[in-house]
Amino acid sequence: MRVPVSWLREVVEIPAEATPEDIQAALVRVGLEEEAVHRSEIEGPIVVGRVVSFVDEPQSNGKTIRWCQVDVGEGEPRGIVCGAQNFFEGDLVVVTLPGAVLPGPFPISARKTYGHVSDGMIASVRELGIGDDHDGILRLSTLGIDAEPGTDALPLLGLGDSAFEINVTPDRGYALSMRGVGREYSNSTGARFDDPAERAALRELIDAPIAQEFPVRVDDRAPIRGNTGCSVFVTRVVRGIDPTRPTPSWMVARLALAGVRSLSLPIDITNYVMFELGQPIHGYDLAKLTGGITVRRAQPGERLTTLDGADRALHPEDMLITDDSGPIGLAGVMGGATTEMTGSTTDVLIEAANFDPVSIARTARRHKLPSEASKRFERGVDPEVADAAAARVAQLLVELAGGTLDVLGSRFSEAKPAHSTLLRAGFVNDLTGADYTDAETRAALEAIGATVREVDGGLEVTAPSWRPDLDDEPTLAEEVARIVGYDRIPSTLPVAPPGRGLTRQQRLRRAAAQMLAANGLAEVQVYPFLSKAAHERFSGDAPAVRLANPLDGEAPLLRRSLLPGLLDTAHRNRSRGLIDLALFEVGTVFLPEQGVRYGSEALPSGTSYPGDATIAALESSIPPQARHIAAVFTGDRVLRHPAQPAVAASLVDALDAARQVAAAVGATLRVEQGNHLALHPGRTAELYLGDTVVGLAGELLPAIADELDLPRVVPVMELDLDALIAGTAPEVTVTPFSSYPAATQDLSLVVDRSVPAGDVLAAVVEGAGDLLEHADLVDDYRGAGMADDQKSLTFALRFRAPDRTLTAAEATEAKLAGVAVAAERFGATLRE
Repeated sequence: MRVPVSWLREVVEIPAEATPEDIQAALVRVGLEEEAVHRSEIEGPIVVGRVVSFVDEPQSNGKTIRWCQVDVGEGEPRGIVCGAQNFFEGDLVVVTLPGAVLPGPFPISARKTYGHVSDGMIASVRELGIGDDHDGILRLSTLGIDAEPGTDALPLLGLGDSAFEINVTPDRGYALSMRGVGREYSNSTGARFDDPAERAALRELIDAPIAQEFPVRVDDRAPIRGNTGCSVFVTRVVRGIDPTRPTPSWMVARLALAGVRSLSLPIDITNYVMFELGQPIHGYDLAKLTGGITVRRAQPGERLTTLDGADRALHPEDMLITDDSGPIGLAGVMGGATTEMTGSTTDVLIEAANFDPVSIARTARRHKLPSEASKRFERGVDPEVADAAAARVAQLLVELAGGTLDVLGSRFSEAKPAHSTLLRAGFVNDLTGADYTDAETRAALEAIGATVREVDGGLEVTAPSWRPDLDDEPTLAEEVARIVGYDRIPSTLPVAPPGRGLTRQQRLRRAAAQMLAANGLAEVQVYPFLSKAAHERFSGDAPAVRLANPLDGEAPLLRRSLLPGLLDTAHRNRSRGLIDLALFEVGTVFLPEQGVRYGSEALPSGTSYPGDATIAALESSIPPQARHIAAVFTGDRVLRHPAQPAVAASLVDALDAARQVAAAVGATLRVEQGNHLALHPGRTAELYLGDTVVGLAGELLPAIADELDLPRVVPVMELDLDALIAGTAPEVTVTPFSSYPAATQDLSLVVDRSVPAGDVLAAVVEGAGDLLEHADLVDDYRGAGMADDQKSLTFALRFRAPDRTLTAAEATEAKLAGVAVAAERFGATLRE
């Protein structure tokens, strides 16, 4: 919301020396957010001048210029060259003297042109930034301005003003007006507030009887949430306006600072009143209306051409303004083209109505048609200001457009009565932790416009009509804190109970993440939403939680795996030139059970403790959620540099990452060959903790990698971190290193190709017993000398005793014991 300072000064008393920043600071104290300050690009000297004389001088280029003598209040007239032809001797004009700056910026200086030294410039409305007309200079007589030459023209034209911008939250719609911002400044500083809706001249128009009723009918057969789409509808008629009259420059300047372009006098007046009072206004060309007005929902198949020229198919929820010819406007959003006010309009029907915020919000979004009107209706408009707004528009049409107020009009109102709330004694202090006195509480509520009455047990508070959000004790308490001052709320840091800190699960989760980060992987956080295609690619037909109101309609499902999001992140980074990637994420996955319905039908109120049964019901409505850790690799894992060739990422990196995570939480993984619908067959491993599968590692299917514009080889891994932590011993057992030398031997076994190497290694380890300190698979040979259905597996074994130096015979005996177990289980034989 942009607020011109001079306009705001008309509704609230602001010190003359106050800057826009000072005003913003005062508004910040009552909860509004400052955005920016907009100062006029115009700088003086810009004065009123009188054309004393001029000489037309034809030029060789076919153009005729005027060499003018202009009185600017300096005694002697200035010589100025002007190309316009629309002024006469004796006219008052706007003269920009050397040193002035016009919007652009366009600095003015004395310069030689067309054979003369032009000592300034006679300005047009476009050059002054108050209109689009550039066919001639601005004649002040057309604006009804009469002033002595040399008078400063900026205040006469409403120029040189500044504006500041504030952010208005959805519950503070009243602040989208000078009336609302002025009231908030008054609340902050105690300055005198002059409500523009209560001025005496306006009250006379509001109270003037309507002798002839204009037919208006509200027929809402499809209310949303039980709320009627239109609760107030006020009309007034002004006849005999002159639509060709120019909009006063002060009004054009104020609208421009507020962010609205001047269109025509009648339209500018409706916009001006909307910014002044916060009530959107619409004007109809009375001669173009057919019969009376009916407010109703759209019917199937109806269409409307709005003021922007778009032909729109209407939805049954759209609230319409109609006459006997059909739809003539989208209520609260935009009017229709058939009844638009134009340059031939003389009789105007003024509409000031109040529409349901939800209905207007849905219509504006449905038609992608945000407007200044819909922005206000969505946040809630004061239902009691409609009469004043309609009267204010009529007043300005009479004063500025030469119209006459007619006795024709109407007043329809079904606004709900004001809501009263009991604010219990002591509630504000209990909620905020501050120490506000009863007098401060009452004064604060009265300052915002509420009616306060003392009753047994506290205060009965009736919120003002412009604050529909004040409907319970917490919101009233927040208003007290806001007006009296947030600085009164103590900022005491709670002291944690002794003996507590991170839980074991938290410590181990952090240790797992730190382990991967320390090994060069970059942690990312990915949105947990998936498209149906991505879900099916990684989870098949497993059930997924579908969001009722997804942020992205193309991604309505909650993830069962972290890998789809990590792969999308890898794709996005590669598209920006980052090719060598090692990414990981620690996050939650959602694992609903087949046939179970999740989600609560109704949420409990936040004003009191819901109770154990309600909490249990809420928890049962949430699907199981497990915390996983996953990693994705692309490109080179070791970068090329002198004396070091590049090493491409491979399945080994994914397995190493999984083992690092397991080591960080004190677990040891067992690797077995596995399958996954998104991973390469034959290059997929299942990761076991004991006899439980806790994750997988593998290479992405080349078809999926190609679909995601990723390299052909993309190693990935994912672990159920919760299961991994739960399966480890709470206390880590530390085995001391032996000081005795180790005995190392290699072992080559021939087995059937179908036998997993991990199973053979497990058998050797089991048979070798406690003397075997470490064993690794170092070779898998399938070449010459081997039968087609056999392979040779070579293991590096390290033996060590804790209390003596092992002999070669003892190491060999242990090794052969391992061979015996492998032979018994898999038919393994020593390779000769």
